[in-house]
Amino acid sequence: MPSLWRFPAHPASVARARQAVAEALPQRLRPCLGGDLRLLTSELLTNAIRHGARPEEDEVVELVLWPADGRYWLAVSEPGNGAPHVTHPAPDAETGRGLLLVDHLATAWTVRPRPTRGTSVIAGLRLPG
Repeated sequence: MPSLWRFPAHPASVARARQAVAEALPQRLRPCLGGDLRLLTSELLTNAIRHGARPEEDEVVELVLWPADGRYWLAVSEPGNGAPHVTHPAPDAETGRGLLLVDHLATAWTVRPRPTRGTSVIAGLRLPG
């Protein structure tokens, strides 16, 4: 059964989302997937808030978490129309590594346009065993 959350497009939502997603993960999977899932949530939600949503317009970001095909999937959707992509920042850059982390952690990930407006980034973590 999928879990769905909507959060204000504000940096304070990142910690709340991280906690909600971690708590939705079955207890038996928390030791092996909890840390990576929290990191994916942080990176994807932070990118959605920084690059896809306009907090001044009271926009929201949406998260969906569900198990399927031997993975736990996390989709983070925002109302913007940009397409996130992996960048390779300079060694001294303070930002720009979020999707590099996603690419490293996730066993699969993709970017998809939403049917009416916005973009979703979907990332999967392989279930143990």
